Amino acid sequence: QVRLVESGGGLVQPGGSLRLSCAASGDSVNSAYMAWFRRTPGKEREFVAAFTWSQKQKTYYTDSVKGRFTISGDSAENTVFLQMNNLKPEDTAVYSCAAGAKSEPYYRIYYYLGSSYDSWGQGTQVTVSS
Repeated sequence: QVRLVESGGGLVQPGGSLRLSCAASGDSVNSAYMAWFRRTPGKEREFVAAFTWSQKQKTYYTDSVKGRFTISGDSAENTVFLQMNNLKPEDTAVYSCAAGAKSEPYYRIYYYLGSSYDSWGQGTQVTVSS
């Protein structure tokens, strides 16, 4: 089981930036596939970005954040980041970090499914408003 703690959320104006952090601890942290999801009231949880510690250059993003968000990780600190630039009001949501330990071939196909991940953080609120 991996324990995840997010931080870095807040209120930002449209066009602004935030960097979310997810501190991971527990078993098999370095073999986990890591992802960010977000949820707004009345909507289903949405995949945002994912990567694996073993292949940090291999990243996945939902179309609406490509070119604006970047997922990365510091393996020495077991921390995953989500750099969010040019934020828009529609990015307002609770952002949660997730970790999973299924196989690499599995995640190449199912990286975007919440059911692919076993551990979740409590979430951090991001509000984009003028």
